[in-house]
Amino acid sequence: MPTLNENLQNRFNQNLTELQPSAIRAFSESIADIDGLVMLSVGEPGFNTPEHVKKAMMKSIADNHSHYSPHKGIKPLRDAISHFMSQKYNLHYDPDTEIMVNMGATEAIAASVFTTVNPGDEVLIPAPFYPLYESLVRFAGGKPIFINTAKSDFVLTPDELETVLTKHPNAKALILNYPNNPTGVEYTPEQLQALVPVLKQHAIFVIADEIYSELTYGIKHHSLAEYLPDQTVVINGVSKSHAMTGYRLGFTMGPAEFITQANKMHGYLVSSPSDPAQYGALEALSNGMDDAFPMRDEYQKNRDEAIARLKGMGLKPIAPTGAFYIFVKIPTKYGQDDVKFAQDLAQNAKVGVIPGSAFGEAGKGYIRISYAASKDDLETGLTRMEDYLN
Repeated sequence: MPTLNENLQNRFNQNLTELQPSAIRAFSESIADIDGLVMLSVGEPGFNTPEHVKKAMMKSIADNHSHYSPHKGIKPLRDAISHFMSQKYNLHYDPDTEIMVNMGATEAIAASVFTTVNPGDEVLIPAPFYPLYESLVRFAGGKPIFINTAKSDFVLTPDELETVLTKHPNAKALILNYPNNPTGVEYTPEQLQALVPVLKQHAIFVIADEIYSELTYGIKHHSLAEYLPDQTVVINGVSKSHAMTGYRLGFTMGPAEFITQANKMHGYLVSSPSDPAQYGALEALSNGMDDAFPMRDEYQKNRDEAIARLKGMGLKPIAPTGAFYIFVKIPTKYGQDDVKFAQDLAQNAKVGVIPGSAFGEAGKGYIRISYAASKDDLETGLTRMEDYLN
């Protein structure tokens, strides 16, 4: 096996070498070989892609859609995205100038961060947060500024935002994720509107990661872009709504000037999205606008059962209004080392969850449970947790 020349050992990108691997992936891999483990940690739908969407992708392959598409994505898909966002969220984007198709929401976020962040720029990130955000900001040479939202029920308030912006008036961007991973918290229209006057006072981009927008419970999703269109960049996709995580299809929407710049970054990163995935997304958004609802109904049943069971164990879960995660505070009698608690749970109860500290300092002392698992796995995992805690 080849060994890297010693003269090259220290020639890597320094921003990259200083990054740590995803704590979520690292922990999942550390417990993956435990025999009989029930995984309540996976952050993806427990359903298969709808049949009509799979057929559209197979037809795309048969029709020899195997060539480079435009950087921004095929025009019919951008038209469908525009229509979908208008019908669902009252957002109106020009498919020619204000929409870009990405290789998943992850690449959409990366392209947006690299478009906005210069070395030394500060980026505000409400915490706890999906770790991708911090990693991308640091790789771009930026400085993440974390806002602990634990004291405000994991919702960023205008007072918190004003306080941070007073200390960091030149912050370049705010990354706002809702429904949130890991807390499952969705923002109400009133909570979003309360942030707008503060944001309008500053030359700051808002990168709104709304990938879970179709998975809300008892509350309709509203985008910040509905109230602050000229500063907001919206990230969405079909991974969660149509159980298409493996097909890597997301999209970015925002002011034309932003999309023009972001499309350059996107083009250099991936050239163009996969043709079959684009035609699958076209079918999903055109003829499967409500495909997420049956899945959402099952998730809600799982959520309700999990919340009741966890409370019965004496735990204090945060009742999620979106996504498919429950963030649970570890009782003080078990200590506040969430990594140790999750490791013990995996080793002794054979239940896999994610330590809250994987989502930053604000997540310490919590665990994240995914209820996107099958009903049987969820029930088995909760029963094992109850036995373990007793």
